[in-house]
Amino acid sequence: MGSVRTINLSKSVFEDGKREADELRAYLKSKGVFLVNVMSSPGAGKTTALISLINRLSRQFRIGVMEADIDSDVDAVRIAQKADCKAIQLHTGGMCHLDAAMTRQGLDELGADGLDIVFLENVGNLVCPAEFDTGAHLDMTILSVPEGDDKPLKYPLIYQKCDLVLISKIDALSYFTFDLEKCVANIRMRNLNSTVIPISAKTGENMERAAEYFIKKISKMGED
Repeated sequence: MGSVRTINLSKSVFEDGKREADELRAYLKSKGVFLVNVMSSPGAGKTTALISLINRLSRQFRIGVMEADIDSDVDAVRIAQKADCKAIQLHTGGMCHLDAAMTRQGLDELGADGLDIVFLENVGNLVCPAEFDTGAHLDMTILSVPEGDDKPLKYPLIYQKCDLVLISKIDALSYFTFDLEKCVANIRMRNLNSTVIPISAKTGENMERAAEYFIKKISKMGED
């Protein structure tokens, strides 16, 4: 634990990103691996939420994490030290997103065989990551209380794309002008079908609920 490899990714040369993403989804499904694309702005609490979530899911699943950043291995080291999972760091070479080809490179280095769930923590950005299909089975966005309840109005695509939105840092609600009901309504304006779960990784509030969401999704994939 604590020892992390860093993988430098090259830019995808494939023009048909959707085709490659669909192929990656099908390949992972055949292997029984559920891939989750995690997106948010910088500082929203992606890594902290993942640690809390993984330590619950690892009771019954084998988990891997790919931490994507333009530089540094800070998040991968934190994951490796504090969560029960395999972890590697992906460097994007200055790019602010991942696509399916880059994701596959990371999966090859991580070694997805024998894993049940792989979390891809995308580059912290509310614009670029939403524009590229990583091949994930589920797209998830984390929106933190300090960011404000109007984020879904300002960055529509990422909320239109997501199956799950975790509203993080709700333990700080009393310190910010943040209307939880309004935030949920703003998310619903962009996506009526997304699941919204307010959480606090710090206190553990609703983390079991979030874990149960993934348990149901993974079980459903196994039944298809």
